[in-house]
Amino acid sequence: MSSKTLRAGLSLVLVAMTLAGCASYSGLTTEGVSLDAKNLKAGQSLTGVTLSPAAWPKSDWWTSLGDPQLDGLIREALHDSPDMQIADARAHQASAAAYAADAARMPTLDASAGVSRSRLSRDQDPSGQGGTYSTVRNIGASFNYNFDLWGGQRDAWEAALGQARAAEVDQQAAQLTLSADVARAYSDLGQAHIIYDLANEDLKRTRQMLDLSQRRLSSGIDSQYQFQQTESLEASSEASLIDAEKRLQSAKIALAVLLGKGPDRGNEIARPKVLQASAVALPSVLPAELLGRRPDLVAARWRVEAASKNIAAGKTQFYPNLNLSAAAGAESLLGDAMFGSASRFFNIAPTISVPIFDGGRLRANLDSRDADYDLAVAQYNKSLVKALGDVSDTINQLRDIGRQIGTQQHATDIAQDSYNTVVQRYGSGIGNYLDVLSIEQQLLQAQRQLANLNAEQIDLSIQLMQALGGGFQGDTLTAANATPATQHN
Repeated sequence: MSSKTLRAGLSLVLVAMTLAGCASYSGLTTEGVSLDAKNLKAGQSLTGVTLSPAAWPKSDWWTSLGDPQLDGLIREALHDSPDMQIADARAHQASAAAYAADAARMPTLDASAGVSRSRLSRDQDPSGQGGTYSTVRNIGASFNYNFDLWGGQRDAWEAALGQARAAEVDQQAAQLTLSADVARAYSDLGQAHIIYDLANEDLKRTRQMLDLSQRRLSSGIDSQYQFQQTESLEASSEASLIDAEKRLQSAKIALAVLLGKGPDRGNEIARPKVLQASAVALPSVLPAELLGRRPDLVAARWRVEAASKNIAAGKTQFYPNLNLSAAAGAESLLGDAMFGSASRFFNIAPTISVPIFDGGRLRANLDSRDADYDLAVAQYNKSLVKALGDVSDTINQLRDIGRQIGTQQHATDIAQDSYNTVVQRYGSGIGNYLDVLSIEQQLLQAQRQLANLNAEQIDLSIQLMQALGGGFQGDTLTAANATPATQHN
């Protein structure tokens, strides 16, 4: 290459870089600032709560609930549920997008070969006669490479990698959500069985009262009105039993749906055992390590990183770009001359492109990416605040509900003793009819309240496991604490 040509090329580059100032991202910036977990105070809300370094839930946290059937149902749901299929498909989509972004950085090489047969018109025919035929044979290869001078293509790739990592973590978050939903539905099924039993027992008590009232009516102790009141109470108890049966069937179907099966699958599930609420305790390193334990927080951090890389990629679009294309091959009218020297051709075409005026498209695109970053940061901050709130609220409710259960158990025992006494007096012809009805309703209400509190304790225990990340750890945690650029040099 001559010095004159070199000087001309350098001049062209300088001119291009000078003109690049015509398209500028000056004044565009982000506003989002990530919250620091250390600055979010939760000490007062968690006063008196047991702290333990080993309090983080295990990956199979549901085994602590003490029902092997539940273990099998969760495994079934994780394997067959459409929710997991959706999460897997989204992770696959994000992975494919990252692969495509990486492929876009690579040069392209294409090969082609063809034959064309043409009838020439008079103005196309060198002899001026027209009506002749021509056959053109060609074979060639083309090369194209867009130089990543400013790292924009790499930034776009790393942004896609960040989104792929977020989708992978979302996949694990879906597993956690599904396992928690199955555990809750299983607990609801157990509660539905208990409510059905209580309704059945209530119906038996009202029929016993109806029998006693019939005898008292025959003896002239009670009036027809009092007997009719007892009949009305029996009818109400029958309606409550029907409602409890309806709730039981609905609970079976809801669980079957979570398993990804038809409604008949619910009828195959045996009555759940009474689940054991997990011990109330918190990790001693909360909230710092919560950032790496909750999959929603880890995914949100990856999306912030991806949005940052997208901004970097968007800024490089304002700079000059260098592209290199080349082609070589052969073209001939005669087949035997195809590979002769006269038929061969090649070309090489370096190109410099500079954005000068685009009506503001590049600035609008970069401004949109800045907004995406701010949104990702805001969503991360929201997830962090919500995570700490979930843990604090759940742990406080669990701490207090134990006392409620103890008090309600005492109230239920008293109501049972009172009912036994008043029924005995009523059967002996002593006592007031209204007292029997009142005590019976108090007993039923106390029993239902106790059952609801026990079910709520189980549900809160499941919520705590979910709020603490449900055993999310391992390789994903390690990846989340590194930047994509560091991991994929």
